Amino acid sequence: MKMRVLAVAATVLSVLSPLTAQRGNQAVPAPKGPWMDKSLSPDKRADLVLEQMTADEKLSLLHGGGGGFGGPGGPGGQPAAASRSLGGAGFIPGIARLGIPDLQMADAAVGVTRGGARSRYSTALPSAVSEASSWDPKLAYEYGALIGRELRDQGFNMSLGGGVNLTREPRNGRLFEYKGEDPILAGKLVGQEMKGLQAQGVIGDIKHYALNDQETGRNIGNVILDKRAMRESDLLAFEIGIRDSGVGAVMCSYNKVNGDWACENRYLLNEVLKHAFGFPGFVLSDWGGTHSTTKAALAGLDIEMPGSTYFGDALKKVIDTNDVSMDRVNDMVHRILRTEFAVGLFDNPPDPKVVDVFGGLEVAQRVAEQGTVLLKNADGQLPLHAPGIKSIAIIGSHADVGVLSGGGSAQVDPPGGNAVPPPPPAAGALQGPGGGFGGGFGGRGPVYYPSSPLKAIRARVPNAKVQYDAGTDPAAAAALAKASDIAIVFVNQPTSEGRDAASLSLPDGQDQLVSAVAAANRHTIVVLETGGPVTMPWIDGASAVLEAWYPGIRGAEAIANILFGDVNPSAKLPMTFARSEADLPHPTIAGPPPAPPTTAELARGGTPPFLPGGGARGGRGPMVPFDIPYPEGLKVGYKWFDAENKQPLFAFGSGLSYTTYSYSGLKIAAGPEPKVTFNVKNTGKRAGAEIAQVYVSLPPAAGEPPRRLVAWDKVPLAAGESKTVTLALDPKFLSIFNMDQDGWQLLAGDYKVFVGGSSRETPVSDTLRVP
Repeated sequence: MKMRVLAVAATVLSVLSPLTAQRGNQAVPAPKGPWMDKSLSPDKRADLVLEQMTADEKLSLLHGGGGGFGGPGGPGGQPAAASRSLGGAGFIPGIARLGIPDLQMADAAVGVTRGGARSRYSTALPSAVSEASSWDPKLAYEYGALIGRELRDQGFNMSLGGGVNLTREPRNGRLFEYKGEDPILAGKLVGQEMKGLQAQGVIGDIKHYALNDQETGRNIGNVILDKRAMRESDLLAFEIGIRDSGVGAVMCSYNKVNGDWACENRYLLNEVLKHAFGFPGFVLSDWGGTHSTTKAALAGLDIEMPGSTYFGDALKKVIDTNDVSMDRVNDMVHRILRTEFAVGLFDNPPDPKVVDVFGGLEVAQRVAEQGTVLLKNADGQLPLHAPGIKSIAIIGSHADVGVLSGGGSAQVDPPGGNAVPPPPPAAGALQGPGGGFGGGFGGRGPVYYPSSPLKAIRARVPNAKVQYDAGTDPAAAAALAKASDIAIVFVNQPTSEGRDAASLSLPDGQDQLVSAVAAANRHTIVVLETGGPVTMPWIDGASAVLEAWYPGIRGAEAIANILFGDVNPSAKLPMTFARSEADLPHPTIAGPPPAPPTTAELARGGTPPFLPGGGARGGRGPMVPFDIPYPEGLKVGYKWFDAENKQPLFAFGSGLSYTTYSYSGLKIAAGPEPKVTFNVKNTGKRAGAEIAQVYVSLPPAAGEPPRRLVAWDKVPLAAGESKTVTLALDPKFLSIFNMDQDGWQLLAGDYKVFVGGSSRETPVSDTLRVP
């Protein structure tokens, strides 16, 4: 069938009213037509617009510019798109005559990015893994709502955040953007985050679909995993998040899955996402993740980003040859339009204004306080009693000026610039692109936000002597610690998109630093600023350990509030901390074979450079594609440690408080939706909040790991108070995925139910019988 261009008169249902609305950088007339009837469903409204669109107009919505470059002007003689782009990560020109808005996209995993170039301020939130450590769906909603408001205030109408890849690889450089290792926890939290974001009139996006669980070779790696394991782990997190949020977009990932690129993978996109999940929105590629025209379009990809290599003229040609039908093109466009109607882009476009800076600071601090995990507290070292302290040594991690953040496309520009200006790059050093879809630190080094732990701690003990040591000389740091009442060592693990951590060890000799300080002062407190789990060979010598992750723009204030007891920590780990890499399913990260050295490198005795994210190696050609097998299958995170009977350093779900809790009275009510009821009591002398967790062991015939998380609740309790908690158990969370039936199956048998404060501490249990 030949492509036909529809002749549409300017007066046919697309008349513009004299009223105007702000769209992007330009005031344009507000649309008028039958599709502006708000009483109609988003699908009906999308169909009405589709009827009026030319074929070229339809194709124009299926690709766009990226990285701040708008690309050419849209159809119908619209102004050049570059002049309307807000400089975000992506831009797709709208169609003014029909009132179709420009899609202004911004990376926004932990806050709105790319603000510095246009002097825009955005709240730098704590990392997503900090949010996940709160185990609090309400806080996740608040996290997303803040990002949505700030996107909208800056004129954007689509977020590119919402990462929910599971922690199969704990050295993954993007763990700080994600929500841990359990699919139900991660899915529930990202669902509420995206629900909060879309409530602000901004399209949400869940990514990276699917199994982009490491950065090493992400552009060339082929993940190998069976369908059951996929559906019960990584894909389940997406399924829950999409179901709970009604999110409008899903971003497919760079990697291959079982031989096909994720962005042209029929099983992932059509069979699972659009059919099994019933996802009505649109799929867009990760930046540069499109590899074909016909195969991608027929597999379920709706938008190529950025550029038009495959979904521009090439798509037009295959429509002419009927390799891709106009029905499929209409489906692609319909999905985009119905999402824009459902979220409110037509009816309530952004009205840019100054963001609420102070409101953002409050949310950021609250997330950091609720997401910082107390891992160790020997002999009640914390909270610190300010009146009794005469001297404190603050050591390491640039704690005199700021707190660390994660790098890559999620990097929120720091107000006032990097608190720790990086040194100039060494001669001949490889420099990756800054931010964008290239990822990495981009030669500017790790970015620190101007929230000084030293200042925050000094403010809490104005009569004490608080001194700072950079920690570059362990002996000097130990000497200061020995002369002080308390030593607080800040250590860090810089991580970024585009690269994985070399190991689980703290870099730059920080383990030796902590050991030296702890040997000099038995009151040594360690504060971790990391993207994910790390090993701690010094753990026995430290009196207390806080995992603060990347704590955001008010990180120092949050840390000080926890150290001095103004905030009672309640966070729990959303991922397992291993004792060593030997205990992991993959002691080493899967990667390509090393490139052969060049003649010049051989002559100087060097080794070839290695760019972990995939692509070219020092300009010497592409890396060799490789497989990323996951033979552990269902056993992700704590499920691996349980199944292999390995003792973690810190278990999934663990985290201490300044008070204590007890559990009792577990009762189970069977039925189509079983319920568990139990009592939680605060047995200490301080108010606190306990994250009560419910785990289930399936019948042996299921062939599952020993136990899985199925429910939880965050229970605030006054000192001595007891509460009765009742939680419903979603039957899907008790089920297995039956590959032969291509569906979920609840097996008959006995299900052992465990309740407690972590995956390894479940003091009460009972049995649920499923007939």
